[in-house]
Amino acid sequence: MNTEELVELGQQLRVDSIRAADAAGSGHPTSSMSAADLMAVLLAHHLRYDFERPAHPGNDRFVLSKGHASPLLYAAYKAAGVLDDEELRTFRKLGSRLEGHPTPRRLPWVETATGSLGQGLPVGVGIALAGARLDRTGYRVWVMCGDSELAEGSVWEAAEHAGYERLDNLTVVVDVNRLGQRGPTRHGHDLDAYARRFRAFDWHTIEIDGHDVDAVDRAYGEALSTRGQPTAIIARTLKGKGVTATEDLEGLHGKPVKDADEAVAELGGPRRLTVHVQEPVTRSAQAPPADGGRPLELPRWEKGEKAATRDAFGQALTALGTAREDVVVLDGEVGDSTRAGLFAEEHPDRYFECYIAEQQLVATAVGMAARGRLPYASTFAAFLTRAHDFIRMAAVSGSGIVLNGSHAGSAIGQDGPSQMGLEDLAMMRAVHGSTVLYPCDANQTARLVAGAAGLEGIRYLRTSRGGSEVIYGPDEEFPVGGSKVLRTAGADDRLTLVAAGVTVPEALAAADALAAEGIAVRVIDLYSVKPVDRDTLRRAAEETGCLVTVEDHHPEGGLGDAVAEAFADGSPVPRLVRLAVRTMPGSAAPDEQLHAAGIDAEAIAATGRLLVEQAMVP
Repeated sequence: MNTEELVELGQQLRVDSIRAADAAGSGHPTSSMSAADLMAVLLAHHLRYDFERPAHPGNDRFVLSKGHASPLLYAAYKAAGVLDDEELRTFRKLGSRLEGHPTPRRLPWVETATGSLGQGLPVGVGIALAGARLDRTGYRVWVMCGDSELAEGSVWEAAEHAGYERLDNLTVVVDVNRLGQRGPTRHGHDLDAYARRFRAFDWHTIEIDGHDVDAVDRAYGEALSTRGQPTAIIARTLKGKGVTATEDLEGLHGKPVKDADEAVAELGGPRRLTVHVQEPVTRSAQAPPADGGRPLELPRWEKGEKAATRDAFGQALTALGTAREDVVVLDGEVGDSTRAGLFAEEHPDRYFECYIAEQQLVATAVGMAARGRLPYASTFAAFLTRAHDFIRMAAVSGSGIVLNGSHAGSAIGQDGPSQMGLEDLAMMRAVHGSTVLYPCDANQTARLVAGAAGLEGIRYLRTSRGGSEVIYGPDEEFPVGGSKVLRTAGADDRLTLVAAGVTVPEALAAADALAAEGIAVRVIDLYSVKPVDRDTLRRAAEETGCLVTVEDHHPEGGLGDAVAEAFADGSPVPRLVRLAVRTMPGSAAPDEQLHAAGIDAEAIAATGRLLVEQAMVP
């Protein structure tokens, strides 16, 4: 397209953004209008994408980080010929693919769910890393951000990571339209304020008038020719551009244009321009290989050996990487502690150090998953809480990632409460469609590491710092949604202890102590915390009448709540006591921590003894 045609395309994108929001009665047309010229030039001249094959490995990748400007994205899809006008006007309506903020669950051309601001660039960095170090098909990653979201710290985690990795296949376009939701942004139209920040992280920066289509075109060309650095195009724009009643005016964010017909007329009326988007440079359409050509040979431990589940995690993950070439591992600079670093020794080309930036850690995993990889991201369980919003949005995207939270619970010992993951089970159980697994020994851990690869959605594996006795044989199976009954006297059982992870050995020791007193106890290893084994729990409740849950976690949202929910549909509720970490721990040895929290064998036995006595009272 020539200059005049590019201007006309920008106007068409503005008109269609206004019309879509008007049909919905809601939306963000003014935020779309500011970026319309930026989108028009990208779509017509620089994006390489086969819309008929969105999974094509050579396609450029576009991420609309300012997801509220979805009318602009949908208007661009219409210009590209993949949406028609009728569908455009279903925007934000029940059953429509055109949601208020775009998601890949609905549209195959969307890379990641956006709308929680500050996430598009971090995920884009993950996609660009996959392109630079794994795919190597020549695609570029284009991310469009708003200026308001540059107040988010996650943006600068991403900027530093991209600069450090010298991701010259990544371009961020910042739509500096000066106005946020409630008024002016922090830096207004001071383009250099943003450019200085990007340059500090070793980015190449270009400052332009975002409504001068020729300047935009030149900036994109400069970004394409820049080597050794990512590029940030800082574009001065006007919110609501082109309409007198909206241009550069406050108080209009998130509102349809009041008189849409008048605004459309001022913009010159509807157009029917169609853009032929360029084909990807690489014509090959091969997906990343999942089969490494070698059988999976998991590490094995004999019963009675002592091993930490974090050690088993690292060894099993390394074996999985040998069998599957799509497995990638991401670390938050604790790989020596989580044992994820073992993977790096065998598969350094698929190991990515994200440093102490947990938001970027999870975002990189989401970006890798968008490129067909199977990411395992690992850090301390306590620190994953920093990335909860990224995990939540990964679920919105339908992303398939595996998260490992190591050093969980008070059992880590002397490091104290700042390092103890005591909220992680609650956090991960609350994520839509998640799977939460908590192994107690090495063989169980190895099997669950491998089993997680075959699941969908967000998968969480909780591992422990200290060594524990191996209680399962190396050939034992652990289906997700299952449990293991480790002690039972059958019909004579008077109490059921339900444990997971580090509390399983404590529950077994308590059961042995109670058995010596003539109290038959059933012990359930509830390694699958979500989904939970309702059938086994209900059978135990029916046959023993009394349940005690034991967890190295705060009482809210963890194992006890998972067990209680098994009876939430009207099933008879047993006598239920929940042992958990109810105080704020300090520094102490692991066994002292468990005792102080009231979740060691002694406390479990005392609770069980009292519960049985109470049950016998008429």
